[in-house]
This record gives sequence, C-alpha cells and structure tokens, in this order.
Amino acid sequence: MGKPDPKTLLLAQVFITFFMSGTMSAFMGILHMGFGDTFLGVWPRDWAIAWPVAFLLTQIFSRLGFKLAFTIRKPAR
Repeated sequence: MGKPDPKTLLLAQVFITFFMSGTMSAFMGILHMGFGDTFLGVWPRDWAIAWPVAFLLTQIFSRLGFKLAFTIRKPAR
C-alpha cells in the first residue's frame, strides 16, 4: 500500500474519528452512568458533540503524531 492521497487521508480521518468518538463516548458514558435509559438518552447527543471535536483535533495533532512516529522510527528508503 502506497502513501494515500490527501482526499483519501481526509476520508479516513472522518471514519476513524466517527468510530473512535462513538466508542470512547459510549465507553465513558457506560462507565459513569451504567447502561440504561439515562445513558441511552444522553449518549447520542454526547457523540454528536464529540465527533466534530475529535475530527478537528486530528487535523491539529496529526502532523505532530506523524512527526513523532517518523522521529522514533525512521522510514526505510
């Protein structure tokens, strides 16, 4: 697999942040409230807030993450 083009990378970030924000908001909600009516009433709203925040933060921090990864593990040439 080669280096993804910018549009594919952006689309991947949309999917990754969708799944991660959903999973993390569900996990934390269940941890704090338990799985029940309260959780089911609150979680969709929390996820709707968490997803765009997660996407924005990946746009900010992805360059730093790649820079650190390539610093630690130099790519083969």
